[in-house]
Amino acid sequence: MSTNPYAVPPYEQPEPYAQPRQNGRAVPRVISGLGGVLLTPVALGLTMYGGSLLQRGFSRSLSISEDPLGIVLLFLGGLLLLGVAFLGALSGLGPVLGGLVWGVLPGVAFLLSPRDVMSLIYDVGGSGLGTGLVTWLVMGALVGSGFLLIGAGLVGTLSRRRSNRV
Repeated sequence: MSTNPYAVPPYEQPEPYAQPRQNGRAVPRVISGLGGVLLTPVALGLTMYGGSLLQRGFSRSLSISEDPLGIVLLFLGGLLLLGVAFLGALSGLGPVLGGLVWGVLPGVAFLLSPRDVMSLIYDVGGSGLGTGLVTWLVMGALVGSGFLLIGAGLVGTLSRRRSNRV
């Protein structure tokens, strides 16, 4: 028996090279990644189409009260984008992928070749969604939304790493 009052009994001594147990992060990353890649285009599409409906109605009569569908779609798309940003609480991968794939990369492609991108948009998306998407691209709103989602993913990752600090 040792006379040292701070001595730890042998059965309680930790292994010198024991690694701390880490929880599996694969499932939250997959859920967040799939959610970011699949929900972001739906959210952006609803927001763009709703905005396009409102813009069309406003240009006709200088009033937005005639198209409640546009308002509902605009807010539904915004709530879905908020949901994608909240996926950053699970893993930053989802918002980062969604923002990069559906915001920043299309914006950069538009800057490099606007005519080709616009013709592709109108061929695939039709006039309602195409008008909204082209408007967002020209104004830079799509690139801005992409960077905001990337920022949400990075903040989620950094806050998880610094959860015990004030």
